[in-house]
Amino acid sequence: MDDLLKFLVARIMDDNHAYAYVADTLGGEALLDSHLPMLDLAEQLAHEYTAMDPSDSRSAGLAYALRVLAQSYAEHPAYRQQWRP
Repeated sequence: MDDLLKFLVARIMDDNHAYAYVADTLGGEALLDSHLPMLDLAEQLAHEYTAMDPSDSRSAGLAYALRVLAQSYAEHPAYRQQWRP
């Protein structure tokens, strides 16, 4: 799961950098309907999973949710098929 979390956070950072470039180039108004809030929530979930005790009853569900979120990057060359939910 550590590799999946690293992959997901790296992709989120890539997307955040892309959005920052767009905002810098076209202005902040270009991002009014962006996915930035969703990226922030996905990153927060990844960090919560890392901090979560493995015995926490929510860990299995959160792990599944992170696998589902990572699927949006399935076309990335570093994505691993074994991460599919």
